Amino acid sequence: MQNESQNIEYKESWRDEYLKWICGFANAQGGRIYIGVNDDKQVVGVDDAKRLMEDIPNKIVMSMGIKADVNLRSQGSDNCIEIIVPASNIPISFKGKYYYRFGSTMQELTGLALQDFIMQKMGRSWDDVPVESATIDDIDRKAIDYFIMKSVDAGRMNPDIKHDSTEKILDGLHLINNRIGLLKAAAILLFGKDPLRFFTCVRFRIGRFGASESDLITQDEVEGNILQMADRVMALLRSKYLTAPIHYEGLQRKEVLEIPEDALRELLYNAIVHKLYQGVDIQMKVYDDRLSLWNEGELPQGYTVETLLGEHSSHPRNKNIASVFYLAGFIESWGRGFDKVRRGFSLANLPMPVIESRFGGLLVTIARPGKGTSKGISKGTSKGTSKGASKQVLRMLRVMDEDMSIRAMMAELGFSSRDKFIANYLNPATAAGLVEMTQPDSPKSPTQKYRLTDAGKALLE
Repeated sequence: MQNESQNIEYKESWRDEYLKWICGFANAQGGRIYIGVNDDKQVVGVDDAKRLMEDIPNKIVMSMGIKADVNLRSQGSDNCIEIIVPASNIPISFKGKYYYRFGSTMQELTGLALQDFIMQKMGRSWDDVPVESATIDDIDRKAIDYFIMKSVDAGRMNPDIKHDSTEKILDGLHLINNRIGLLKAAAILLFGKDPLRFFTCVRFRIGRFGASESDLITQDEVEGNILQMADRVMALLRSKYLTAPIHYEGLQRKEVLEIPEDALRELLYNAIVHKLYQGVDIQMKVYDDRLSLWNEGELPQGYTVETLLGEHSSHPRNKNIASVFYLAGFIESWGRGFDKVRRGFSLANLPMPVIESRFGGLLVTIARPGKGTSKGISKGTSKGTSKGASKQVLRMLRVMDEDMSIRAMMAELGFSSRDKFIANYLNPATAAGLVEMTQPDSPKSPTQKYRLTDAGKALLE
């Protein structure tokens, strides 16, 4: 039998509370529950199997209105019951509550997580919501013209669009709810003259800190539409917060930002596009040795940081915003953003930023070149931690003498916290190209293992 995973659960005996697990599977990707099997995947048998074979499907239908296949399986003299739960294309509740299967755990969805889940099941996103008090006069035509220029330069829009009216352009971008004739939230966020009139958390906060978070030296707030926000943030970082050492190529003067600019822009676009706009502002903290960028918003259901760093499909929180950013040439539509980030930092001989799911959002920590080490990121020293390999990463590489699962590596290193191991060891090693999946096309496979790349082997040698 397979290990417990996103789609597999083992229970030694049946309890009606396990209907929550069935609800969670239906709301996620579907799955199987085995009754009469212990955590070691050993069949221990089930009492009164005949009665349960009748009761369980009836309880599932009566409580949730879904049909699940219930089968009796035999192994030697013992039986177990297999419950096959299909994924549902509509939200499923159990006793008025919604549950969802995350990894090998079941969680109740509440608040904003529940709102996002229901909208996604309906094929909608939050930025689809109409804004009753907004009119076409709240749209900044200069922002529209900026979008036209960028999208034409990217080869993703016809140049003739510049002659269209603002209303026609917004309609073509599906930013008007034609049924009731109102602008969608995305229209105001992307092109509004003053989005803060309608949404209170459309700022980008930047702070310069000393030795600690309590030592705030200076700060700025970037406001206005989100389409041009990255430009304004980059201009502020270049002029006030980061360095751009001067060098010459022939007679041409060059001022190259200390952080790879294209890669940094990609991280900014990611934060802006995927932000939870019912939450708090985007925050960037600049220290002597690092930058940290945080935007509120949980990862898509079923995704982990590990998923983001591997090959994955695009799953934007705000579909309309993502579509406009794509047409403007700012982002790609196939989930390749972190590949671009990895490539940018690699070309600059800098370590890949550390990416973590923290505080209800995504935290990206970037080491500033030549500024020492911070939070598990190391630019390298003459003592052997080179090319972005921290001491933690090197410690992990040394135990990988064969293909290993996450559980096996944790056991070898004496780790108990899976999240900390992935954030501080596995993710940095994968991002630096030192470790790779054995099944890259199936990142969530329960049999997934990891192996050293040629770069990882060379580093150890």
